[in-house]
Amino acid sequence: MHLQTRIVVALVFLGILNAHAQDASPSQQSSESQVLTEQAQQELDQQALTPQEIEQREYVKWANELWDSMEPQTGNISLPGDVAELNVPDEFYFLNAADSRRVLEDIWGNPPGSAETMLGMLFPAGATPFETSSWGVTVEYEQDGYVTDDDADDINYDDLLIQMKEDTSLNSEERVAQGYDAISLVGWAAKPYYDKASNKLHWAKEIKFGDAPVNTLNYNIRVLGRKGVLVLNFIAGMDQLPLINQNLNSVLAIADFKEGSKYADFNPDIDDVAAYGIGALVAGKVLAKTGLIAAALIFLKKFGVIIVLAIGAFARKLYKGRKTKAPDSSGT
Repeated sequence: MHLQTRIVVALVFLGILNAHAQDASPSQQSSESQVLTEQAQQELDQQALTPQEIEQREYVKWANELWDSMEPQTGNISLPGDVAELNVPDEFYFLNAADSRRVLEDIWGNPPGSAETMLGMLFPAGATPFETSSWGVTVEYEQDGYVTDDDADDINYDDLLIQMKEDTSLNSEERVAQGYDAISLVGWAAKPYYDKASNKLHWAKEIKFGDAPVNTLNYNIRVLGRKGVLVLNFIAGMDQLPLINQNLNSVLAIADFKEGSKYADFNPDIDDVAAYGIGALVAGKVLAKTGLIAAALIFLKKFGVIIVLAIGAFARKLYKGRKTKAPDSSGT
């Protein structure tokens, strides 16, 4: 809007003030004039904003309200089903299933329904899901039975990667048909490794989404149990791999099964055995897991435009002053 037009708008508001003041008491004149003056200023401020600045304001308001509604947790957290638990140190915080779905779908822009099986997510302390550098760890539980690790030393992971790339290509066609970016599995970011002492398996995939300048890192952890598997997946940008490697051992130590549900508690007389082993555990869920995109790749597109904003400082301000709470007895 031109300066002349803005001046006219201001004069119109001032004219309203003067006319109204003639019929009001002195106290009413003072308070009501102040309100109308503020309204006039807000109107002028709104008219002076560019469309991009308006988008910024809308995003900040939305992010503040959403973050205030979430409940970060630390300490001992019993996961739904009461077979596994998290011991979350102060260096991390946990968001429950409902909050995690809002992060993955509303904030990070993953397809609706893609987070339905999530039990929660882990995040590094001091950061929020709104930052371009944000990363998180999704937590799920798959009760498919006892996964035997007899084949752990015999798997050719190079051959397995070829099959996984083909599966991802098929999944990409489905995503494109639904209006989402194409995806491709670039390769291993870290080859699969299985620790027989802790019964924990981890590996990392490098994934490309559409024309994104930074590839996505999906770093996968599986904790084997008596009746199923705890599924933890890092979701981050490929350029964050060194940071994820620094946090890998800490995250590995957070999740475990409770007594009676551990891998060593398996009873072949009464417990079911899964229809797959370690190799299929790595490859078998590739279609579902490669659908989750890192925050940095779609960040700030919530309102249809990329917002130019010092969002790092804004996100840190969101986190500042927030205290994590101990979980309730249900672990949610």
